[in-house]
Amino acid sequence: MLNLKTVRERLNKKPFRPFYIRLTDGRKVYVEHPDFVSVGGSVVAIISLDDSIQEIDSLHIVSLDPAPTRRRNGKHSR
Repeated sequence: MLNLKTVRERLNKKPFRPFYIRLTDGRKVYVEHPDFVSVGGSVVAIISLDDSIQEIDSLHIVSLDPAPTRRRNGKHSR
């Protein structure tokens, strides 16, 4: 389990960098922008670009992994 304080810190980091929330079942949830995330006492809710909402119990968060960034030419960099 990852402390939700860590999630809040990552969301408030300047400049913000997109990341993945890795879950205990191996899934990854993409966080593109902090405005699409709400952190509660034990749940993280993420709104996707298609307006679907994923609620994640904090007990299932394993890690926060950086997402590859895009350069101006559209290619990924590490």
